[in-house]
Amino acid sequence: QVQLVESGGGLVQAGGSLRLSCAASGRTVSMLAIGWFRRAPGKQREFVAGLSRSGTTTYYADSVKGRFTISRDNAKNTVYLQMNSTKPEDTAVYYCAAKEWTVLWYTYYAYGSHYDYWAQGTQVTVST
Repeated sequence: QVQLVESGGGLVQAGGSLRLSCAASGRTVSMLAIGWFRRAPGKQREFVAGLSRSGTTTYYADSVKGRFTISRDNAKNTVYLQMNSTKPEDTAVYYCAAKEWTVLWYTYYAYGSHYDYWAQGTQVTVST
């Protein structure tokens, strides 16, 4: 069983940076595909970023492309979401999720229902 624990959320001023961490246990992250999702108040959960098992393929939502970066540290068994040039509309609860690897991930990476494991979520608030 995979467990995911997030950290790093908080309050940041617009234009600032924040790094979210997602530490995995029960499985090495290099065996999993990872996705970051977020849910803003009154809105549905949306895909933010994804990383393939190999670590060579990344996907980003258009709204964060060029500002956010997903990465992985195999030695720490942790995945990160680096958030730069933040905007008030980035305010949301952020979740990392993991998927037991399948090539279907390349098709369904943006669908939360495709993932097997979820972290508890961390609040990110971007102030003006």
